[in-house]
Amino acid sequence: MQGKVLIITGALGALGKVVTDIALSRGARVAGIDHTPSQMPATAERIEIGGVDLSDAAQAKAAVEAAAKHFGKLDALINIAGGFAFETVGDGGVKSWQRMHALNVLTALNTSHAALPHLAASTAGRIVNIGAIGALQAGSGMGAYAASKAGVHRLTEALASEWKGKVTVNAVLPSIIDTTANRADMPKADFSKWVTPQELAEVILFLVSDAASGVTGALIPVSGRV
Repeated sequence: MQGKVLIITGALGALGKVVTDIALSRGARVAGIDHTPSQMPATAERIEIGGVDLSDAAQAKAAVEAAAKHFGKLDALINIAGGFAFETVGDGGVKSWQRMHALNVLTALNTSHAALPHLAASTAGRIVNIGAIGALQAGSGMGAYAASKAGVHRLTEALASEWKGKVTVNAVLPSIIDTTANRADMPKADFSKWVTPQELAEVILFLVSDAASGVTGALIPVSGRV
């Protein structure tokens, strides 16, 4: 990880913060991109680019170019930005499907599209996306979310095939991540079974590492103890 330049989207969220902290502790330099505004001053090791709507291609490209300009290169893109909605098909409407597509598919697509020329110039270009185990078979209330994450899976596979030999592209598929928000939403659940942000971060950063140079197009379940 030493000396690698990473873009992490959704960097100010629960998982993004953990991945950022671990990457920095191992010598990486990190550009965090998030929808939430940020006032953190840029340093040689870290820059935060806030107030960005990654579902807008122009904004995604501008943020990626700002990161590349600050560090002089890009080695990896970790697409964590996304969202979740629980809504049955019968009780919901098309807006939820559009929102999930924008938050989960378009954010990853736009940022990847903007970053790929920079990643291809690296000797170890990497993209890691966040899919979902729940997208392998959608349950009640999971239609819009699962469809969008299934789109992330197919995006991962297509990019891996198209950029084989230049950039590796993989996805991790978590179950329920043990976050404060998820605990509040499911207070009666057994939290000990959920995958922790730290556990998920380790798999993500392995896929960014030189040790994962032979892995591409993989959809890796990280289910904790569920």
